[in-house]
Amino acid sequence: MSDVIGFPALEARLARDLDLIGFYRPEWVRRRRFEGEPVLDVAVIGGGQCGLSAAFGLRREGVSNVVVFDENDAGYEGPWETYARMVTLRTPKHLNPIDFGVPSLTYRAWWEAQHGAAGWEAVDKIARGDWMEYLRWYRRVLDLPVENGARLARIEPLPEAGLHRLHFEGRAPVLARKVVLATGIQGGGEWHTPAMVRDNLPKSLWAHTSEPIDFANLHGKRIAVLGGGASAFDNANYALTQGVAAAEVFMRRKELPRINPIRFMEGVGFTARYPALDDVTKYAAMDAFLGHNQPPTNDTFERAAAWPGFALHLGAPWLDVAQHEGIVRVTSPHGYHDYDFVVISTGLLSDPGLRPELSGVADLIARWGDRVTPAGKRNALIDAHPYLGNAFEFLPREGVDGAPLHGLFAFNYSALVSLGLSASALSGLHNALPRLIKGVADQLFLDDRDVLVEDFLAYDEHEFLGQWPQQETV
Repeated sequence: MSDVIGFPALEARLARDLDLIGFYRPEWVRRRRFEGEPVLDVAVIGGGQCGLSAAFGLRREGVSNVVVFDENDAGYEGPWETYARMVTLRTPKHLNPIDFGVPSLTYRAWWEAQHGAAGWEAVDKIARGDWMEYLRWYRRVLDLPVENGARLARIEPLPEAGLHRLHFEGRAPVLARKVVLATGIQGGGEWHTPAMVRDNLPKSLWAHTSEPIDFANLHGKRIAVLGGGASAFDNANYALTQGVAAAEVFMRRKELPRINPIRFMEGVGFTARYPALDDVTKYAAMDAFLGHNQPPTNDTFERAAAWPGFALHLGAPWLDVAQHEGIVRVTSPHGYHDYDFVVISTGLLSDPGLRPELSGVADLIARWGDRVTPAGKRNALIDAHPYLGNAFEFLPREGVDGAPLHGLFAFNYSALVSLGLSASALSGLHNALPRLIKGVADQLFLDDRDVLVEDFLAYDEHEFLGQWPQQETV
């Protein structure tokens, strides 16, 4: 007998599971209006895996006046069908980051409903497109409140009212008490492009891996990829599948990266317990972590290397880049190399000062460079990260009024140094979500504590209706 049950049966089981565990709690947060306008309790910026799961988790805590805003069209939230070009996710398939312990909400349950238990056993790693389809199902089956086409331009604090006015491009502002920036790996800063590329080449000859790239227009042409991490190989392999004649990867290192520290962190409780470390130890750990390039998965490297047009240049930093007779001439220690187009895969910088939506508050936000003196050398990448509280909340620099920051949470990759592989990384979401959700709900409760305590002290609804002595019945 087939064990493929299909989505209707899975969704009925999910509804039953949520009912059995009492997942949905009564709403307790008092709704507000400000100057006649409705106020959201929480605005979640970003409708990918972090934003969707944050909204669902808040519902479990009785916080339901929540809306998720995403700049992309429906079904294209997050990186999976925009700039992510890996064949499979890099994380182990058995991780359950956003199901909140509900078995029928797991990716495995979703997969087995279509392909059965044997189909699950045959999966090595989760295909990128399949993960996106799961997220679409997750949003639909949980009826999560997402507004698409909403690009956040600026957060305007209204500290006297305890609110933030969110300004979106081309649409009316929104008022919110709390703002969760679930904006992914790039949401805490910007992707890094070397100045020699940015300043020396017209934009028509280069792109960063975080951008849409028209590989079809590069059919039959030669491209170079700068960078030695997993994304460089993902893009080289993808480009070759789209018909480029050659894709050559340039690495500064003389050897391929082989160690993935994330695997260690997943296996020994490091992702869950990292926030308990002292700051000096965190600094040292992240200095070592950032010193590793995440290697490509073995299958991605083998796919890329098998193409006749693939080449790898080790110990080959770019010394110069210039436009030469309509193409790109790259100079490395090994000589000149000519290409029709170059792709940049040189990582990102996390710094609140780089985010346009935070332009009104960035100078108030504490950085690691402000708060922590490391045991060894300073690391400029670490120092620029925001120094966050235990629930991903922004904290103020010494001597400044932190009221405009109250209610702002950085649930994105900029939390890496403060809270480890938490937000954005699938490896850490299982532990990060409860921390965020508790912190947001606690803030809402404490902000309203006076009225809530007053109501509690005045509470006089009779639950017990018995009488003594009991009246005799005829």
